[in-house]
Amino acid sequence: MTPANGASVALPVIRWLVVLVSCGGLAAFVYIVLCAPSRPPGALGVRGLKRQRALQDPLWSKLEPAVRWLGERLSGVLSGGQTDALDRRLIHAGDYLGLTPPEYVALAILSFLVALVISMAASHALKMSLVVVLAFTLLGGALPYLLVSGEAVRRQKWISRRLPSGIDLIALAMSAGLDFPGAVRQVVEKSCDPYDPLIEELGWILHKLSLGRTRRHALEEFAARVPVEVVLEFVGAVSQAEERGHPVAGVLQVQARQSRQHRSVRAEESAAKAGVALALPLILMFITILILIIGPIVLRVGQSALFKG
Repeated sequence: MTPANGASVALPVIRWLVVLVSCGGLAAFVYIVLCAPSRPPGALGVRGLKRQRALQDPLWSKLEPAVRWLGERLSGVLSGGQTDALDRRLIHAGDYLGLTPPEYVALAILSFLVALVISMAASHALKMSLVVVLAFTLLGGALPYLLVSGEAVRRQKWISRRLPSGIDLIALAMSAGLDFPGAVRQVVEKSCDPYDPLIEELGWILHKLSLGRTRRHALEEFAARVPVEVVLEFVGAVSQAEERGHPVAGVLQVQARQSRQHRSVRAEESAAKAGVALALPLILMFITILILIIGPIVLRVGQSALFKG
């Protein structure tokens, strides 16, 4: 065998060895990643309580290990800014399902993959177009974001509607001789629904106060968790009353009345906007009805004129 022939034979062998070594290394890496243990679910703080409560759902208890496992692998991918933004979004949604930011991204990825598989199977069975498959897949990937955003809006509306009554109860308890933590504790303990978003947030304030945080710091965290106008006004009024030495009970009574007035004004504004928003659909409905009524008449007149001509 000449040197040229030996070199030509050795070159394919080297290429195959490189491919085999690369595939073996990739397989080993995938095996290590797949077999790496994941941490147990957290059970500390509000997020841990929400996770334990969500695990009572049979369906989520089966999906949560996969979400937690993938979240562990994505924990080093997200930057600090992305993690903070996702964390704020989850906090505004009341620590939805007790998810962490990497688990939130992992849930979106798994939802995207499940939607992709379902859409491909449906496309093969029902002969759907590629546009429908793509739209369904993107909707599946966006589903966790829509759920978290919807929960945040629902939670903020609920707290905005219930907080004035809660302020009245706190002011009444303080007028009876209780301090601020004692008044808040009475509202929490006398509530018939421990899963009420407002009761949960008031309980979180009590927890912060029991850890030695100041009243101002606990209320500022409440405002950060629920950044709506009513909460911001409540936190600002209590903080100013504490700084200036004014009686907090009287300030809370005034704040409750102002919150109700603002809510009435917002309701009137929403009603006025609703009337304007309904104008266009009503006009379209009126035009459609006219077309349905006048259209057949015009066709009959045209046909009769054609026959006479």
